[in-house]
Amino acid sequence: MSSSTVPTRTPSERSAAGGGPAGPEQLSVPVPGGDLAVLRWPATVPGAPTVVAVHGITANGLAWFEVARRLAGRATLLAPDLRGRGDSRGLGEPYGLARHADDVAALIAGLGLGPTAVIGHSMGAWVTALAAVRHPELVSRVVLIDGAVGFPLPEGVSDHDALAAVLGPALTRLSMTFADRQAYREFWQRHPAFAADWSADIDAYTQRDLVGEEPELRSACVPAAVETDGAQVLLDEEAATAVHRLPCPGALLWAERGLLDEPQGLYDEKRLAAAGLDGRHPVAVSPVPGSNHYSILWGRPGAEAVVRALLGPSSAGLAAG
Repeated sequence: MSSSTVPTRTPSERSAAGGGPAGPEQLSVPVPGGDLAVLRWPATVPGAPTVVAVHGITANGLAWFEVARRLAGRATLLAPDLRGRGDSRGLGEPYGLARHADDVAALIAGLGLGPTAVIGHSMGAWVTALAAVRHPELVSRVVLIDGAVGFPLPEGVSDHDALAAVLGPALTRLSMTFADRQAYREFWQRHPAFAADWSADIDAYTQRDLVGEEPELRSACVPAAVETDGAQVLLDEEAATAVHRLPCPGALLWAERGLLDEPQGLYDEKRLAAAGLDGRHPVAVSPVPGSNHYSILWGRPGAEAVVRALLGPSSAGLAAG
């Protein structure tokens, strides 16, 4: 394992660290095929727990900036860039949710952490549930954020159509180039789920995704990784059933609004009940009112709900303002 300080390109990225002027430390942890880049926000409280946070399909570890801020040093937060993303983009095939779950396990074991809480957003929620199922000795509890639960496709919608609907916009972005950083900033500022909440922190997170040189900047995400992982979110049986086979305590937080801030989110009470997550299921299920698929992670209500799920009901009020 090696470590370094994450390069600080802008004041907004320093802000995104949730308390440290130089941003989170970046670790390099060996996994099959190379090294996994991991952002680390350290605890400031003696004996504090460690939490591993798993991002979504085209995200990177800096997506957890608000959770890090709300934890306020009461836990060490480790947020890997999954293989094929961010500074782990050089980690090649095989991709897939099980491979990511095994990388999370290698991170926990490689750092000698012992049983650890793992949280995951969107695709990262499927990875989190799989990590618990495949490596029960390493995962003590899970928090699943707007993900990990599949539901039947609407009548008349084929697997191919569903994949195109889910992956189409993401793959279009991954094929694009941008003349400069401002062009990429403006691209995201037009996104319906980002525009209303735009901040220096979100700017830092999106800017961290850029690689290359002007005038041909592009996303760090590897298209093949996104294609493979997206297909498994919808179609992989092991991933689909993991939430029902958890060997540890779990909580699911779901957003009321969708990926484009539309009124219908990925989940609602009817869809969750149809998937078997009701009052009889051991996973505790809670909505985050007013949130969309992204703001559930970086908005204050969502981040505080994550902290409560991790540290207990009285914890969020102690977080940084």
